[in-house]
Amino acid sequence: MNRKLLFTWLFLAIGLILQAQNGGDPIHFSVSQKKVAPDRVEIIFQGKMDNGWHVYSTALPANGPTSATFNLEAADGAVIDGKLMPRGKEISRYDNLFEMNVRYFEHEATFVQNIKITAPKYSVKGYLEYGACNDQNCLPPTSVEFNFKGEGKPAADETVLAPVSRDTVATVNMDTTTQVSAMADSTAIGKNALWTPVIDQLKTYGEESINSGMGWMKIFLLGMLGGLVALFTPCVWPIIPMTVSFFLKRSKNKRKGIRDAVIYGISIIVIYVALGLFITLVFGASALNAMATNAVFNIFFFLLLLVFAASFFGWFELTLPSSWSSSVDSKAEKTSGLLSIFLMAFTLSLVSFSCTGPIIGFLLVEVSTTGSVIAPLIGMFGFAFALALPFTLFALFPTWLKQMPKSGNWMNNIKVILGFIELAFSLKFLSVADLAYGWHILDREVFLVLWIIMFFLLGAYLLGWFRFPHDEDEYDENGNVIINPRTSVPKFFLAMISMAFALYMVPGLWGAPLKAVSAFAPPISTQDFNLYKNEVKAEFTDYDLGMAYAKQQKKPVLIDFSGYGCVNCRKMEGSVWSDTHVADIMQKDYVLIQLFVDDKTPLPQKIQVRENGQTRTLRTVGDRWSYLQRSKFGAVAQPFYVLLDNEGMPLNKSYSFDENKDNFIRFLNTGLDNYKRR
Repeated sequence: MNRKLLFTWLFLAIGLILQAQNGGDPIHFSVSQKKVAPDRVEIIFQGKMDNGWHVYSTALPANGPTSATFNLEAADGAVIDGKLMPRGKEISRYDNLFEMNVRYFEHEATFVQNIKITAPKYSVKGYLEYGACNDQNCLPPTSVEFNFKGEGKPAADETVLAPVSRDTVATVNMDTTTQVSAMADSTAIGKNALWTPVIDQLKTYGEESINSGMGWMKIFLLGMLGGLVALFTPCVWPIIPMTVSFFLKRSKNKRKGIRDAVIYGISIIVIYVALGLFITLVFGASALNAMATNAVFNIFFFLLLLVFAASFFGWFELTLPSSWSSSVDSKAEKTSGLLSIFLMAFTLSLVSFSCTGPIIGFLLVEVSTTGSVIAPLIGMFGFAFALALPFTLFALFPTWLKQMPKSGNWMNNIKVILGFIELAFSLKFLSVADLAYGWHILDREVFLVLWIIMFFLLGAYLLGWFRFPHDEDEYDENGNVIINPRTSVPKFFLAMISMAFALYMVPGLWGAPLKAVSAFAPPISTQDFNLYKNEVKAEFTDYDLGMAYAKQQKKPVLIDFSGYGCVNCRKMEGSVWSDTHVADIMQKDYVLIQLFVDDKTPLPQKIQVRENGQTRTLRTVGDRWSYLQRSKFGAVAQPFYVLLDNEGMPLNKSYSFDENKDNFIRFLNTGLDNYKRR
């Protein structure tokens, strides 16, 4: 949290305490309406401040004090005309607390908002939000509510949009459902033409299914990678020769021993796939997708990976109760046939938990955030397949057992490497919660500093600069402990790669895009200090406001359905959007609207919608954009890019995750050509 934000919250807390102690409000506002023309009404907010207090003006810079903003919650027969106008003696000076120039009023302040009447009878409801401070403390953002009705003569031409500009957007709460146009209030989603479904129109461009999220083959390979890594841990590797030898010896002939070993491998697959099936039955796709950005879910897995990393570093050993494995093992000895083989496989799963548990946990978290019901099943099948494969192969080819490397300190090295990887990825889950809820405790530069330190320490460990408690001593031919053991060539190369990766991330502290880590690090927009000037920023984060502005400017729209926890979204921004040609088209030829489907900001009013025959309540800004993506475009995965004309109709088929810059440029140019033809 930066120093300005910390002091702001401190002043707010002091202001609340003093206000409670004084038993009075130092700011007093009244609100009235005044008809200035048959089709025009002014809503006037007049405020008086106690001595020493001041109220801030409109459209102040970001990260500054609370600006005065006009927020329209409901309107019937009327629309906003222009932006909120301050009147009176406005003072401008440099504020040391906020480190910027601010504008404010002392003693009294007046704010006026023009409303255009579009029907014989009108009603408007909303509030003014303002910020106020004195020399010692500040009040929290305060609202002045209004609710007016009246009659008037509508303007002759009601189809002309009210002027829309970035300044106008600054005076409207971006998280409300207000639209600065003559369109209907967007809380009435079903009545808004811009929300009309265009799924069939997308199909005319050759639209393909884009709801699969992470590909199934990719999930399977990710699971296999986890299983292969688990093989080389101290909990699994030593068991392979003992188990295979046991099966070959217990059978009267080699063929039966091989058959039993193959069944043993299949049993391992069945056990782990059953675990994936359990995850699938407990959580549905929608629940998993919601959990992906849930603060409790992400913080839980952040702490879980932290615990796993500490275990891999040798601080403590994570083991299941020994009575569990002993009980299963004894039952395996008492039974015969296929059941005994299955129970032995179950014993392996319990005994190896301390090494496989962290890998399985990380795998399930990754595939769960895809929102696919099938993903946990496929991931666990890949993991179990890789884990069971050596048991079957060594049973088929017993002579290979003699060539297996013996257990040793190299396995502890693998556990430590995994510990550093678990520790690094744990920050990803903390970052997702931090971004979705706007805490700003793990902005991009903080994230990068932690990763730089972690990967530098990993390199130092591989070079032998320090050791963990479970690392074994090395001895010379006389049995004496070697004080400074030699570094093996593989460890040297791994250390060099790790330290080089740490150095690679250093320029990111000054805003370098860092394409290799863009999928994991927070977006560059969270970074305070940025020397990189080629960043593409969305002009709007509200669909209706962005569409109104695009219509006035006669420009097509590029909508980016994104997510704070979307890895592939960050990859696209880091590897494709950073291209000079791509950035030039996006910024000059399109109005970019970026909609975060996992934004947890509450809506001013809950919205009831009908979906698949059921009534659903939209409670957050992210809910609203997620519903827009599902209902209008028939998609749920992110990233999801779609090009629209000013009537909300598609200009090309949608674009999903594809890091080929030429394909993305072709996608944008095709949309431009179709827009010009229309």
